[in-house]
Amino acid sequence: MERYHPSEVYELFVRHMNTPRVVVDNGDCPTATLVQVHSAWKHGVLLEAVAALSDHGVCVRKGYISSDDGRWFMDVFHVTDAAGRKVADADALLARLESSLSADALPPRTPPAAAASAAAGAHTLLELVGADRPGLLSEVFAVLHDLRCGIVDARAWTHGGRVAALVFVRDEETGAPIDDLARVRRVESRLRHVLRGGARGARTVVLADAAAVNMDRRLHQLLDEDGKAEAPSTSAVAVQDWGERGYSVVTVSCRDRPKLLFDVVCTLTDLDYVVYHGTFDTDGDHAQQEFYIRRLDGRPISSAAERRRVIQCLQAAIDRRASEGVRLELRITDRRGLLAYVTRVFRENSLSVTHAEINTRGDMAMNVFHVTDAAGRPADPKTIDDVIQKIGTESLRVDEERWPRLCSTEGDASRGGAGIFSLGSLVKKNLVSLGLIRSCS
Repeated sequence: MERYHPSEVYELFVRHMNTPRVVVDNGDCPTATLVQVHSAWKHGVLLEAVAALSDHGVCVRKGYISSDDGRWFMDVFHVTDAAGRKVADADALLARLESSLSADALPPRTPPAAAASAAAGAHTLLELVGADRPGLLSEVFAVLHDLRCGIVDARAWTHGGRVAALVFVRDEETGAPIDDLARVRRVESRLRHVLRGGARGARTVVLADAAAVNMDRRLHQLLDEDGKAEAPSTSAVAVQDWGERGYSVVTVSCRDRPKLLFDVVCTLTDLDYVVYHGTFDTDGDHAQQEFYIRRLDGRPISSAAERRRVIQCLQAAIDRRASEGVRLELRITDRRGLLAYVTRVFRENSLSVTHAEINTRGDMAMNVFHVTDAAGRPADPKTIDDVIQKIGTESLRVDEERWPRLCSTEGDASRGGAGIFSLGSLVKKNLVSLGLIRSCS
C-alpha cells in the first residue's frame, strides 16, 4: 500500500476541499436543467459560476445561494436554453463550469499592463469611451481600416448618451499584434479625435491571452469609471438593512433578459461586496432577485450615500445591456474593410448602432448589430429592407426569434417599479427549504 507523508495527506485534503464540486442534473426537474455548485468560499467565486453559465448561453430561471459566512458556499441554478427547454449538452456545460471554477482567481479587474508580445494568439486590445452620436461606430471602423488594423473581435454598448467599446485588432498584413509604440500612439490619437474624449477616450493594451478578458465585465467597468451616462432607469432596485444579522439586503425587480443575473452579480463584486445568501426567480418576462451582502471588511452598507451609489450602479448595469432597436445578424466570409463597409451602409441609411458584437472565427465573420434610426426611435422597416438588400440577403437577416420566452417585445408596463420585496421575503422561504435542493416547484 502506498504511504503518504502527513504533510502530503494534508495537502491532498486541502486541495480536495478547495476543488469546486459541480453537478449538472437533467433528470430531476421536468422543465429545467439543475446545476449545483459546492465550493470553498473565496471572493468572486459566485461571479465565476454565473459567468460560466452566461458564456455557455443558458438562461437562469431561478435558484438560490447560501454560505456559512466565510468557509463554504453552495449555489443551485435552474437553467434552460434560449427556447426555454432543458440544456441538451449537459456534459459540455459541466466541463465549462468545472474549468471556470478551477481557476485560481477571477480574471483581473483591468487588463494586464501593456507588454509587447509576439506569442501565437496575442492581440492588441483597444478600449474606447466617449460621447455617443449617430455614425460613431462607422467612423471608428473606418479609421482602423485606414490604419491597416484588422478587427478580430469587438463589443460596443451605448447607454445614456455614452459609448464604450472593446476592439481586438491585429496587423492586417502580418496578423501579428500591433505593438510598435509609434504606431500604437498614432492609432490612439486618431481614435481620440473621433471619440472627442480627450486622453481617456482611447487606450491600447497588448495581450498575450485575449481570453483572459471578460468583455462584458470590462464594458461595465469602463462605463462605471466614465460616470457620465444620464438615463432614467426602468428597473426597481432597493437596499435595506437587516441590522440584527449584520446584512444589507439588495432587491431587484425588472424585466428578465439574458445575462441579467451576471450583470447584477458582476456589479456587486466589482463594488467589493460579498453575496452570502440570495434567491432569484422569474415569472414570465419578469425577474425578482434578492441578495444578502456585506462589504469585504464584513460590514453592511453604512451610509445613505453608499446606499445611493449601490442603487445607481445596479440600475445602470441592468439598463445598459437592454438592447434597443432591431437585431441584425451578419454571417459572411470575412474580408478587409468589412466592418467599415457594413457600418457605413448603416450610417448612409440613417441607422444608428446601439449595441454591437463582432466575432471572427476562421474566415467567417459572425456579427450582431442592434440598430435604431438616428434619433433613437424604431427603424423604418423599409430602411431595414434596403440595408439588407444592399449588404446581401444571404448574409444579413433580422433576428425575430432570439430569446422568445424571456424577452417579449411588449413587456408589462403595469409592473413598473412594483414588486420590490419585503425584507427577507425570498431568502426566508429559501432557507426554510435548504433541504429540498432537488425540488423544482
